[in-house]
Amino acid sequence: TADGSLRVTLNGADTHRTLAGSFLAESFGASVQHLALACDDIFTTLEKMIKHRFETLPMPSNYYDDLSARFDLPAGLLDKMKRANVLYDQDDGGTFFQCYSKEFTGGLFFEIVQRDGNYQGYGAPNAPFRIAAQKRIKSIKGMPKL
Repeated sequence: TADGSLRVTLNGADTHRTLAGSFLAESFGASVQHLALACDDIFTTLEKMIKHRFETLPMPSNYYDDLSARFDLPAGLLDKMKRANVLYDQDDGGTFFQCYSKEFTGGLFFEIVQRDGNYQGYGAPNAPFRIAAQKRIKSIKGMPKL
């Protein structure tokens, strides 16, 4: 929509060797893998969701070391983000916080996002960290799915 309240992105893959590619192959190319929900305060939202058994995707501590080197964030904020598995990006327009759920059966996962200012991106610099975290907890290839 013009006001950004609904955003649709389409991702594909040329090979089944990527997470997106294997998801498309397993769902015959006709499924939703990822839903993002916006909020005004990601930390309060996550606190409430976790009380209702929402499980965040664990992020490696080196992500936060990298973040500290790239951005001048207050130490307290960085610690809070690390405890909540929240990722961060910024551009000339504003800031972006995001957190992913662990995958549900079938590969679906959720993303909780907070946009401050006029940030227009989707946290693309964080994608490699999300993918690595998802691969770390994915079942071993060849194991039956439950």
